[in-house]
Amino acid sequence: MNKLFILLLFFTTPILLFATNPIIPNKGANDPHIRIIDGKAYLSASHDKSSDNKRFTMEDWWLWSSDDLVNWKLEYTLKPEETYIGKPFDQCWATDIVKRNGKFYWYFSEGNKQTGVMVGDSPIGPWKDPLGKPLLTSDMTPTHEYDMGIVQDEAGEYYIVFGVWDYYIAKLNEDMISLAENPRKIEINNPRGPYNLDGKNHEKPTDDKPFIHFYNGNFYLSWGCFYAIADNVYGPYNYKGSIIEKGSFAPGYDAPTWPTGFRQGRHGSFFQWHNQWYFAYCDISQTGNRYFRDTFISYVHYKENGEMALIRIDGIGVGEYDANQTIQAEDYFKAFGIHKKETETNGFVIDNISNNDFLTFQNIKGLQGKKKIEFSAIPNEEVTIQIYQNSPEGKLLASCEIAPADTTKKNFVCDLPAMSDTETLCFVFVGKDKQLMQFGSFSFK
Repeated sequence: MNKLFILLLFFTTPILLFATNPIIPNKGANDPHIRIIDGKAYLSASHDKSSDNKRFTMEDWWLWSSDDLVNWKLEYTLKPEETYIGKPFDQCWATDIVKRNGKFYWYFSEGNKQTGVMVGDSPIGPWKDPLGKPLLTSDMTPTHEYDMGIVQDEAGEYYIVFGVWDYYIAKLNEDMISLAENPRKIEINNPRGPYNLDGKNHEKPTDDKPFIHFYNGNFYLSWGCFYAIADNVYGPYNYKGSIIEKGSFAPGYDAPTWPTGFRQGRHGSFFQWHNQWYFAYCDISQTGNRYFRDTFISYVHYKENGEMALIRIDGIGVGEYDANQTIQAEDYFKAFGIHKKETETNGFVIDNISNNDFLTFQNIKGLQGKKKIEFSAIPNEEVTIQIYQNSPEGKLLASCEIAPADTTKKNFVCDLPAMSDTETLCFVFVGKDKQLMQFGSFSFK
């Protein structure tokens, strides 16, 4: 395992785990859907039973929570006996959870056949099956009615998307436990997938486990790391590519992988929190067993044309940082007032910085003994970067004066006070106007 710090609290409930990537190591949490509900991240996931699995064996569904995407707490284990299934069942496949009108709705797959839904007043239950039967039945469409995802459009309406190879979508009624319409087939132009890398496999053009998210006027339909874009939730969608390629991997994370390669089995979800986007997805590089999967999270950055840049797959993950490495400014945990801008070299910088905008980087580890911080930035005028502990309301640690230079890029070094080994640092930008500077990265010395 890579840099895994595991704390197990035995003989007590709930269970607490602390980790990087994978976020919940050695537990088999997979097919992750992460939703931000009431200021907290909730992970609903399938659960591979054992590292000795020789097939997909999943006997329950999990719900975890986190305040920072690093420390995860098991909130609830949903047993098939609590659902209309009514008995032990070892094909508890993908799941999703959303909140609407003060109630929580937990959707679950009955293997690769049908979809049910539970309702609760809180994420930790109690949960009840309001229908006593599937919401999506196995004879509803020509595809299989499982591996669902819930999507909300810009008008606040909710939809359910599901299927394998061909995807179907239907609007949900306000009660979230019935369909407002018959499911419609989603058209995808020129799709690719883990079994269809060249576009010639028309029997298996995509994959199972569809997901849709909305960003900047577009709907993004994804199946693992492959995705397509449309300006309407129903489509048609235009295939764009994969966010995982060979250049995505840090050493030790590119293998072992699935039979058809590293793009297979990347079931997951996209989500936004604190003005940052993420992709949560399955990985087997640390287990070596496709039937005992982990959940990884990576940052997501959007190009100016709306496409997504390649993600980075490593052991650091998100929500924490290594003070012995250069930290990219666009990989912040929290931001106010800024904009990510694509560079000519396919990277990103922070742009459109105005007075009192800020960036927060939590859980920076390895700071003890570091005496200086170096900013890589292009100032447009005189700017002061105020460095606070935890938040703009925290303790002021240092102020760094940055002035325009003749060169197009310059590194600015400032002194730091003695700090703990792990700190959360907040950079507040102070200046007279808008467009104060472009901010690329920072490092410690």
